Amino acid sequence: MNLADMLSYADIHDLNRIADTYACECNMHSKNELIQSILTTVSRRDIFEERVDALTMEDLRFLNTLLFEERGLFSLEELVARVQQAKFLKEEKENSNPRDTISKFKKHGWLFHGYSQQTKYLFQVPNDLKRRFGDVLTRNYKSRLIYTNDPAVYREEHTLMADDVLQLMRYIRDHEVLLTHEDVMYKRQLSQILGGMAVKEELVGKTAWRFGYGRKFKEYPNRFSLIYDYCFFQELLQERGGLLHLTEKGAEMTDAGIKPGQDELYRFWLRLYKGPVYNLQSIVQWTARLAGTWVTTASLAEVLCPLIRPFYYDTPESIFEQRIIAMMMHLGLLAVGEEEHAGAVVRITPLGGKTIAGNMIAEEDKIELKE
Repeated sequence: MNLADMLSYADIHDLNRIADTYACECNMHSKNELIQSILTTVSRRDIFEERVDALTMEDLRFLNTLLFEERGLFSLEELVARVQQAKFLKEEKENSNPRDTISKFKKHGWLFHGYSQQTKYLFQVPNDLKRRFGDVLTRNYKSRLIYTNDPAVYREEHTLMADDVLQLMRYIRDHEVLLTHEDVMYKRQLSQILGGMAVKEELVGKTAWRFGYGRKFKEYPNRFSLIYDYCFFQELLQERGGLLHLTEKGAEMTDAGIKPGQDELYRFWLRLYKGPVYNLQSIVQWTARLAGTWVTTASLAEVLCPLIRPFYYDTPESIFEQRIIAMMMHLGLLAVGEEEHAGAVVRITPLGGKTIAGNMIAEEDKIELKE
């Protein structure tokens, strides 16, 4: 529902609070006058932008958890949890109460209770305000970005990841793949598999830590780790008796030469990575909106990194570069290049724009990993 519909269902006490927030001048005892005055005031671009510009970074992180979800209804407990998760720094956690943030959004007419018996204890954001939030933030972010000319050379991987899923399954079908006692491939065979991939990766060297981004992320390179986990969680392969086998489903797909769809791979990546990468879906959506033409990676990072929470030793900057931009390129969503004067640049691909626009997942739809 849109704002006008939600105002019509709101009681007069809520309408008075919203009217007070916007300093509306009207008869506070007339529901009709209150609704008309609020709609007139909120519809003014200057007033709406002023209110959005006044939001704190914690408010913006919380708002982003609501903007890019197809779900329309949220419990109070869910909202409280999202506000708490939006507070990264110690001072952010100490200086505010999550319910104060929810109350602020209610007073601005950005959150409403449901109107039916089933939804009266749930909250929702007006659909037209979601679009307006998106438009205001898009203009704000774009004004801070550096757009460039086309780079002389750029890298785009199209649907190569789907090809390499099939390549992995064919290798498992045609070879005896031995596993260590930790169910990890031996490096000799892993090197052979990586050498046959359309996109080459090096073996993982000795590092201080690698975890959080997949079952075998500690042992396998980033892109291959995603491919392997996709096959495992889709039950195309299984680790059994010290060997790597195709399942019946995996064997049928391999023999028929069937590759996963682009949407499948993208949604799996979101579900796998959204645990360690806070607000991943929002970051991807913003990248699609802001990188329609070539933009410097550095300026895009400057705009979006404040929305990213550190993950152990991964900083927001390294998460943005390695876990988001690099993986979006591997998934065929982004083209990555180097412009002579601007440095690293990125642009959303036509395939990426279509995939990202057509696929959203719920906040709780994630793959839980046992480390």
